[in-house]
Amino acid sequence: MAAVGMERDELLSMLLVFLDKVLQAQARLYTFWHNLMRERQQEDNLILPAITLVPLPPPQTRSHWMKVRSKDWWEMVVLLEFSNDEWKQNFRMTRLSFMKLCALMESHMAPEDVTVRAPVPLIMRVAVVLYKLGSCAEYRVVANQFVIIRSSVKKFFYMFCKGMVQGPIKQLIRTPTEAAAEEIARRFKQSHHIPQIMGLINGTHISILPPSDGYKDFVNHKGWPSYIIQAVVDDQFCCKMPGSAHDAIALRHSDLFQRAHLLPKIIVGKDTNLLIVGDPAYSLLDWLIKGYSNSPRLTPEQESFNTYLNSVRVGVEMTFGLLKSRWKVLLKRSHFLFTFMPTMIATCCALHNFFQKERDHASSSWLVEARDRTVHFPQPNQPVNPQCSSSGSSIREALTTYMSTQEGSHSQKEQ
Repeated sequence: MAAVGMERDELLSMLLVFLDKVLQAQARLYTFWHNLMRERQQEDNLILPAITLVPLPPPQTRSHWMKVRSKDWWEMVVLLEFSNDEWKQNFRMTRLSFMKLCALMESHMAPEDVTVRAPVPLIMRVAVVLYKLGSCAEYRVVANQFVIIRSSVKKFFYMFCKGMVQGPIKQLIRTPTEAAAEEIARRFKQSHHIPQIMGLINGTHISILPPSDGYKDFVNHKGWPSYIIQAVVDDQFCCKMPGSAHDAIALRHSDLFQRAHLLPKIIVGKDTNLLIVGDPAYSLLDWLIKGYSNSPRLTPEQESFNTYLNSVRVGVEMTFGLLKSRWKVLLKRSHFLFTFMPTMIATCCALHNFFQKERDHASSSWLVEARDRTVHFPQPNQPVNPQCSSSGSSIREALTTYMSTQEGSHSQKEQ
């Protein structure tokens, strides 16, 4: 009986221990659940005020659909108070030339008849383009100056250049007629004593922003990317060629070379072309004359001929200087796409001819400033081209003989 009582007591004590552990586990579970619910309640208390206490702002209606900007500088200062000097300093031409240019570009730049807002007038559009060409300022700067948006500045600039190339450039840059070519030759002979000269040819490099694909094709001998402008003074032809190309290669790809057989001719003893003067980088042709290569074996007559020819050839360098001094956009590396640069360059050349026709000359201060800026982009030196055609050589010899006899006759008259 005593043994049975002991077993019952042990079972009872084990049961009590088990119940105690169950109660402890239940207590811990209750505590965990209670804490979890309290944390969730606290999170709800933090989120709910942000949702319920801060109302959404009511919808607002716009009081106006465009900003009102003051155009006092253009309307009150430029149009009413600018002198001719101030007009020329800002727009690179006199007021009279400006109004003629506006009439020339009216069909390409005039605003549309029906617009949502008041359009920018024609004269302001042309002024924006000229200010951009003359200063090479960023679109943002030009837009702030005229109080218009930047996209309008770009729109007017591209519209002007494309319009110029599509229309007026055909009247401003063209091949002279036979009568006009004879008159040019007469003036050259009167000023430099060389007959048969109708133009001066040369090229100059304009800095560009080249494409990443084919970058090396545009890098010239001085190490900077460029296009070549090739021009014949008084009668300009522009062609686009990568800066790595030689002047003679640019000439062969130009419209002038393809149409050389159509150049006016004058009969002087024999059928002789009117001539274009080039530098040593060009080939000697029956219509393109250049001086003799430097050599100790040159005769006095040949050296004298070189002197006369070099005095004539300076004219094309002066023309490039005038062109770049008026339009600073040609002196700096522009942000225009390289595909658009030929259009912009041709526009500058056409405007140059327009100003020459209007006798609207460049300011001397522009030439000084342009000369200082050219230090950043030095022009590449082109190697001498040894190619000489037999007809070109015979014409040069004939001119040399003519010049020596004329020089002798002048000396006798002076004695």
